[in-house]
Amino acid sequence: MVSYSLLKNTFLFSFILIGACGNSISSQNPKIESHKEEKQDNGKITAKDLFVADIKTGAENHTTYLPILKDKKVGIVTNQTGTMTINGNPTHIVDFLVGQKVNLKAIYAPEHGFRGTADAGEHVKDGKDTQTGLPIVSLYGNNKKPKPEQLQGIDIMLFDLQDVGARFYTYISSLHYVMEACAENNIQVIVLDRPNPNGSIVDGPVLEKENTSFVGMHPIPVLHGMTIGEYAKMINGEKWLKDGIQCRLTIIPCLNYNRDMEYHLPVKPSPNLPNDQAINLYPSLCFFEGTNISVGRGTNKQFQIYGSPYLPKKGFNFTPVPNEGAKDPLYNGKTCYGEDLSTIKNVNQLELKWLIDAYKHTEDKSKFFIPFFTKLAGTKKLQEQIEAGKSETEIRESWKKGLADFKQTRKKYLIYAG
Repeated sequence: MVSYSLLKNTFLFSFILIGACGNSISSQNPKIESHKEEKQDNGKITAKDLFVADIKTGAENHTTYLPILKDKKVGIVTNQTGTMTINGNPTHIVDFLVGQKVNLKAIYAPEHGFRGTADAGEHVKDGKDTQTGLPIVSLYGNNKKPKPEQLQGIDIMLFDLQDVGARFYTYISSLHYVMEACAENNIQVIVLDRPNPNGSIVDGPVLEKENTSFVGMHPIPVLHGMTIGEYAKMINGEKWLKDGIQCRLTIIPCLNYNRDMEYHLPVKPSPNLPNDQAINLYPSLCFFEGTNISVGRGTNKQFQIYGSPYLPKKGFNFTPVPNEGAKDPLYNGKTCYGEDLSTIKNVNQLELKWLIDAYKHTEDKSKFFIPFFTKLAGTKKLQEQIEAGKSETEIRESWKKGLADFKQTRKKYLIYAG
């Protein structure tokens, strides 16, 4: 039986990983061990299982990074997910830094903008934050990578975005371009780490190089099972930046965190991921974005339902209408028939059954897939397998070697146990 004092000491042990040109400096890269009373039905460790303080994000681990920022000119890549709790009160990382007299020079905003309200793929303009007066530089559209003039005068770039653990979620693509631009301009990057709400799930086809795009930049599976800090280490260590350059990288870790823990996001990571259920189903249902099937954009159950006018006209149906994050949703005003997944149990793998079933029952199979599907899948093979009538078991078998190789590489960059 592990003693309470040992549990306390294990969880309260904090550490910092400082990477320079791909190297990490830490106290032998310690892992935070998981200690719990018992596993829940879904295998996740919940907060009530712990004997110690709640999870603290990298942003909340401020005693570690504030000294590094002293007397430096700082930029920050963040949006509405850059939230933190200080003395029991929620605050935004930008407001916290301003209050700490950090010399913030600019905010850099990814897809969906600084406040996180823009549609997926919508052009986000540069602007000014009304709260602080700081300039906002958009890192989406034609300016995904900061230009040298947009980085002028910056000593350190903070990165604080909440990822959801899926390859096609573009915040990790923004991470790549920020790291690359900072490496080229000799600017240190500090990633304030946050838990991955899809935990340790590693699944799906590995992206093939010829299918690289902003929704898939690296040879990883759909679900990578890493925090954004761990992922930054992988980008640097595997030399995925242009010409193999590496940036001066520092990871500010979460405290009291194990990747098997259940983690609920305090705010929506983007307009169409409104709750835990949507975040859990997103990696599986996002494949529909490369087909003629709606994933519920224009409803209040985004990424929890799917359907189209071309599926059997019976059972569950919905009608998309414009709303936040979907100004002109697919099938605007048309009745869609499909399935409601909003109350099913959490999935712990990449599910293909809904995609395969929709393909089998659509009216015209020749109109089901669109070219974007290959970018999402990262391979042409998945569409070919589905069109050939392969079973989910057969398809999953074809992923095994790629997943095994990725997991072996991934081990080098993990910070947390689980």
